[in-house]
Amino acid sequence: MQISIAKVQAEKLGLEALAFLAASPDDLNRFLSLSGLDAASLRSRAAEPHLLAAVLEFLLANEALLTRFCQEGCVDAKAVHLAAARLAG
Repeated sequence: MQISIAKVQAEKLGLEALAFLAASPDDLNRFLSLSGLDAASLRSRAAEPHLLAAVLEFLLANEALLTRFCQEGCVDAKAVHLAAARLAG
């Protein structure tokens, strides 16, 4: 049995993760630094599936950050994994 997530749900979760990062300047700056993006590029590309996948992967790479995101948004960590995979293609 394969579990999946609809693209629109994955995009919504990615946007929620981006908003979560935007609310934490230190975490957002770390993401920008690691991704090589600047704030203007991030804003202009915010709806791109690959960028949203990168945001979700960033959360998945940091357990404390992922846990905080999941608790604040009442999100299951498995959904974050599924959304990241769906958006990455």
